[in-house]
Amino acid sequence: MDWFPETGPSYTVQVSILKDVATLTIDTTGREGLHKRGYRVKQSEAPLKETMAAALLDISYWQKGRILYDPCCGSGTFAIEAALKAKNIAPGLNRQFASSFWPQVPKSLWAELRQEAREAIDTKGNPIIYASDIDRNMILKARENAEAAGVGDCIQFFAKPIHKTTLPHGDYGVVMVNPPYGERISDPVKISQIHKELRRLSDSNPTWSLYAITSADTFERDFGKKANKKRKLFNGNLKVDFYQYFGPKPPKDGENFKAIES
Repeated sequence: MDWFPETGPSYTVQVSILKDVATLTIDTTGREGLHKRGYRVKQSEAPLKETMAAALLDISYWQKGRILYDPCCGSGTFAIEAALKAKNIAPGLNRQFASSFWPQVPKSLWAELRQEAREAIDTKGNPIIYASDIDRNMILKARENAEAAGVGDCIQFFAKPIHKTTLPHGDYGVVMVNPPYGERISDPVKISQIHKELRRLSDSNPTWSLYAITSADTFERDFGKKANKKRKLFNGNLKVDFYQYFGPKPPKDGENFKAIES
């Protein structure tokens, strides 16, 4: 029997069958899923998917003109995705896709599209984003990831335990956090204490909003306050809840609102 040599570009054909209908699709992305943006050089033990982080930012109150703070940043996913959005950096700009090696898609077209994406990047000023973690090694990894994403100058990283953190100066900011649970920390007492510290942060400035994604079903009890809204989600195969605590929206005229960098 003759065999075709396993050389050249990869074409992954996927087959799905529903009721007597078979659907064939070709994977244009490749072995690395679309949720992998190409910047994550280092990651934590239980990383939040990049696409999940981006989606949660989209449904939050956060936008470029508002402060963002993640006090349990791990490998920096929330902070980096926020910076990418603020700078209008296209997702996956620094990675390759299976279809970029296909002869049916001219390499000149890929080059043209990437150049258009680079020209669309907002270079006028940086967002105000802070990220901290108790683990200094994770902060080093997060900084490395941010540099790989091209937003190293947009985020202020620092190592500090959550009980020693304070909100950055300025009103109407947003805390976006994926507090440790499961693989990252298994002690229920420590998990509960982190949730209580998040409440302390939230209470320190009532103009701020807080969003937390966790699989710990004790979050609202530990936090001591029912969320304004809760969404059930899956981070990969892990069932999680997204707790949303809304602060007031900034004045519409903007005259009495100014994000102040500390």
